[in-house]
Amino acid sequence: MATLDGPAPPTSNINVRRGDPLVVITDLQKHYGDFQALKDIDLTVNRGEVVVVIGPSGSGKSTLCRTINRLETITSGGITIDGKELPKEGRGLAELRADVGMVFQSFNLFAHLTILDNVTLGPIKVRKMKKSDAEAQARKLLERVGVAQQANKLPAQLSGGQQQRVAIARALAMNPKVMLFDEPTSALDPEMINEVLDVMVSLAQEGMTMIVVTHEMGFARKAADRVVFMADGQIVEESSPEQFFTNPQSARAKDFLSKLLTH
Repeated sequence: MATLDGPAPPTSNINVRRGDPLVVITDLQKHYGDFQALKDIDLTVNRGEVVVVIGPSGSGKSTLCRTINRLETITSGGITIDGKELPKEGRGLAELRADVGMVFQSFNLFAHLTILDNVTLGPIKVRKMKKSDAEAQARKLLERVGVAQQANKLPAQLSGGQQQRVAIARALAMNPKVMLFDEPTSALDPEMINEVLDVMVSLAQEGMTMIVVTHEMGFARKAADRVVFMADGQIVEESSPEQFFTNPQSARAKDFLSKLLTH
């Protein structure tokens, strides 16, 4: 993947809108029976932009993340990725999911496959890449995330932090247009969190379009172009990290940040 090999472009954490719209969410509604999990969501993420979604538990952050590649169906509204409407099912949905890398909190590696096979499976099966090319790419990506020595091991032989870095490499192997991270460090021991966040910061610096649901405020300050704050299934506020953390505009955001600072 070209962006992983060249020098990282200079970055800053001001509110930079780097490119044209890549992910466009319009008037999104999501119900579970009578409960409305997402209300009136409008969000545009531009190419090369890093958007960090934060908010209290139950605010709809993970649900929003999972609707972007239809792991969750939507009740109404629209989602387009690179100008294409999200298909509901079938081959079109599979093709679109291949363009959307997803990293979960629980790694979701195939336990019976080696690390190398975990990373090559998608490119071989979905992208129809030759096995030798897929393995060469996979080894480069495993080197990139710092686990090249683990290529022939099974997931259970790795630490949680190593497994999550493999999961990032697996997503990158599909050469996605956008990467979704759904609380990627929440299942990790504290000493493993930074090794995963460091990889994510590097990706951000290299221009990967990223939507990150996280409780890691340090990452939001360091890597985000924009912070989106959610509460009760709605986007309450969105701004640059500097603006959000030093001068939040809404009472909900002020309350959320004050609780973080007092714990």
